[in-house]
Amino acid sequence: MISSSKLSQLLEEVQGVAKEAGAFIRKERQHFSLEKVEHKGLNDLVSYVDKEAEKLIVSRLSKILPEAGFITEEGTAAETVAELTWVIDPLDGTTNFIHGLPVFAVSIALMEKDEVVLGVVYEVNRHECFYAKKGGGAFCNDTKIQVSSAKTLSDSLIATGFPYYNFELIDKYMYALKELMQCTHGLRRLGSAAVDLCYVAAGRSEGYFEYNLNSYDVAAGALIVEEAGGTVTDFKKGRDFIFGRQIVSTNGLIHAEFLEKVESILN
Repeated sequence: MISSSKLSQLLEEVQGVAKEAGAFIRKERQHFSLEKVEHKGLNDLVSYVDKEAEKLIVSRLSKILPEAGFITEEGTAAETVAELTWVIDPLDGTTNFIHGLPVFAVSIALMEKDEVVLGVVYEVNRHECFYAKKGGGAFCNDTKIQVSSAKTLSDSLIATGFPYYNFELIDKYMYALKELMQCTHGLRRLGSAAVDLCYVAAGRSEGYFEYNLNSYDVAAGALIVEEAGGTVTDFKKGRDFIFGRQIVSTNGLIHAEFLEKVESILN
């Protein structure tokens, strides 16, 4: 089992890696053009920036923890699940990045077996580095953060993500949004799951839900939410939110009410 002191050391180093990748992404955005976009699938976009940022991250982390395996979005490292596994999204919010919308982030998590023990999310444009280690609380730029104290949906701001290629649940999803519009302070769609989760952790929103996600979208942010005092589950109130492609994250106080309100699409 990896020690707390080792995790603390890794957390410092990983923040540096995330910020280095973020600086590269920020620099490339200054002269980026749509001609450099590639399509992985329907509305699933990627660019050389994603790939080069991932290569940088994998190179740095390989030196920091040589024995660890990798799960990466762009496949620049062979997927190898080991006792310790890095889970990396080099640019969460690629569509935002491509269009110049300033909400995108670097997301890096470390899993020990099936448990996330370290998470770092660096929001590139605001220079905000969110981070946590298992049992150590959650922080943003060296300031401890915690979830909101709102107790009801009627006092809550909710974030979500819209499906961009899997539209099987679109009608139910729109119905759930309609319901939430009428009983909350409002809905937000930022375009980065990692950022959405960190904003729940920092008390900027009270809840977030989305489906059809991957492990690298949520692994780091989910730990940060839990370490900030929040609750994270899958749609069935279980723990299969890293690889189960569905997540519900709240401040904990509204979790039951929130799940009940959107159950039309969650189950």
